[in-house]
Amino acid sequence: MNKLFTLAILVLFLSSCKNELTFKEEHFSKKSSLPCTENCPEVTLTVPVADNVPIVADSINKKVFSVVREIIYFGEKPYPSTDYQGLLDSFIASYDEMKTKNPKEIFGWEGKIEGKVAYESDSVINIKIKHYTFTGGAHGYEGIRSLLFDPKTGKNIPTEFLFRDLNKFKAFAEDKFRTKYKIPTEENINVTGLMFEEDVFELPLSIFYTQKGLLLYYNTYEVASYADGPKDLLLTYEELKPYLLVK
Repeated sequence: MNKLFTLAILVLFLSSCKNELTFKEEHFSKKSSLPCTENCPEVTLTVPVADNVPIVADSINKKVFSVVREIIYFGEKPYPSTDYQGLLDSFIASYDEMKTKNPKEIFGWEGKIEGKVAYESDSVINIKIKHYTFTGGAHGYEGIRSLLFDPKTGKNIPTEFLFRDLNKFKAFAEDKFRTKYKIPTEENINVTGLMFEEDVFELPLSIFYTQKGLLLYYNTYEVASYADGPKDLLLTYEELKPYLLVK
């Protein structure tokens, strides 16, 4: 009887494990095969891949890939590749083509993307994608992207679904932002040199869940010049209680 009971518990445990969403890291890299002595072009990628719950995992993986595809490319539009290695192959192929056409030019191309699950709860999965690409010019393009998913469906969570009242939260966040960056309340938001569109405060494209609170992160060029760099604002969960709907 005890053996049957133990076996039943084990079956239930294994069954629950099979239905639990998991993530594994996958790594990809590609180097140019052209002769090179310095600044040899290389692109590397680390990305979290969801597994174990097919429908949910597929939704998350497709979104993550689409974002990476928007980052790793050269030219007017993203590559038509359908997998990560294909993106890297196409990126290096673009370099090889440029170098072959202009052999005397120095092209120190570089690409590096690091993705990871930065936060996970019963209500939200936050994947952070840190990226840097350089294809010539004065400096490269770098930034951090935040992807928020519903762990039950795998669907992306829009910003407006995170808060009880988006407009009230924006007003609260603007007050906090002005305080941190010493922007007078009675002045326009861009009075100190920021570049909010139409001089109106907006939430950033990337919002991160952290152990300490919600991080509003404005990448370089989003609201400030390259020289001024990124801007951020950390709001504790305690002060977010009247506003935050998903945690």
